[in-house]
Amino acid sequence: MTEHVWSYPSTSGHLAGADLTGYRVEATDGSIGKVDKHSDEVDAAYLVVDTGVWIFGKEVLLPAGTVERVDPAEKKIYVSRTKEQIKDAPEFHREKHLADTQYREEIGIYYGIGGPFSGGHRA
Repeated sequence: MTEHVWSYPSTSGHLAGADLTGYRVEATDGSIGKVDKHSDEVDAAYLVVDTGVWIFGKEVLLPAGTVERVDPAEKKIYVSRTKEQIKDAPEFHREKHLADTQYREEIGIYYGIGGPFSGGHRA
């Protein structure tokens, strides 16, 4: 896949600047929660999903590259991973996800989209 893990696929229907907060997130095998926070930043786009009781109130970080489709009419986001894959992802660290490139690389490699993290954070 040539698109970057931290970018929305061009086929997702996501419109830059759209507020996705509160949208329900659907894995390939069912609902996983609602968007708590999101970013449209170029090469750094993501969703933070509050899983509610599904994973005991845990939040998960999903790179924008996992988004298959955004449905504004139903306020739903469909992602290309199973509930189990999302549950088994590296633990979300709210304080690390923006500044720690190693953590973002770990997440990007786990979700395996477009190869290793290359982001815009070069030395």
